[in-house]
Amino acid sequence: MDLSQLQLFKDIVQARSISRGAAQHGVTQSAASQTVQELERSLGAQLLDRSRRPLEVLPAGRLLYDFARDALRRQHDFLANLAELKGGEGGRVRVAAIYSVGMGEMSRLEGEFQRRLPSARLEVNYLRPEKVYQAVVDDRADLGLLSYPETTREVVALPWREELMVVACSPDHPLGAKKRVSPDELDGVEFIGFDDELPISKDIERFLRERGVRVHVVLQFDNIQSMKEALRVGHAVSILPAPMLREEVAEGRLRTIPLDCELFRPLGIIHRRKKAFPRAAQVFLDLLREPAG
Repeated sequence: MDLSQLQLFKDIVQARSISRGAAQHGVTQSAASQTVQELERSLGAQLLDRSRRPLEVLPAGRLLYDFARDALRRQHDFLANLAELKGGEGGRVRVAAIYSVGMGEMSRLEGEFQRRLPSARLEVNYLRPEKVYQAVVDDRADLGLLSYPETTREVVALPWREELMVVACSPDHPLGAKKRVSPDELDGVEFIGFDDELPISKDIERFLRERGVRVHVVLQFDNIQSMKEALRVGHAVSILPAPMLREEVAEGRLRTIPLDCELFRPLGIIHRRKKAFPRAAQVFLDLLREPAG
């Protein structure tokens, strides 16, 4: 077997479809099926159950997938380090980040990164939290930036920073004139929350429940931008990270009020276990971990 076959098999397993994996790899479905059959003949084991939709990865297929992922990651690391050794283009860093990391923050980081490594490239892809994890696991990203990071069997989570959470509302909301808000003042208010499956939603729910507060959830979103728009035109409140609201507050579109018992959103950095970082990725990781300011 060669690396091209391994890449195609990895694409098929991740897509759980021969046709979609073939399209991602840029070959026909027939060619992809033939490659899988050749791998099965050479290994003497069935890799996939094609009778199921989505197709089922059999035990031997899972072993080959894990091998392919490790081999392709090592190839990527080798080529990146070789290019650096030869004094090539300076390398690149692939970052997967949740939307609420913020373009302003990423612009600041990119500017400082370019100052330190002018010939390197920073590639940022904004994704939902679960897709950030998957991008790192699949080695489509060197680093992931997200909230409520968790260490897993395949991923290491590093603390990055904590963001203060505040009550947010439109300027004409009754709470907008307050200097501080206690959680019990939120009891029964119309509330705009995050989708239930997101860690930040569970954390806010826990925070309110521990203080005996029940809000009336009228809308839920999976991103902060949509929540800010809903707050601006409605009569509900929310609890959001303060840094994500600076522009709206400065322009008078939203108000923020501190809670009298603080709540923080943890942000973290994730990377694959035993990740061999090329110089450019290590420089960006070191930059992230420097004290803010």
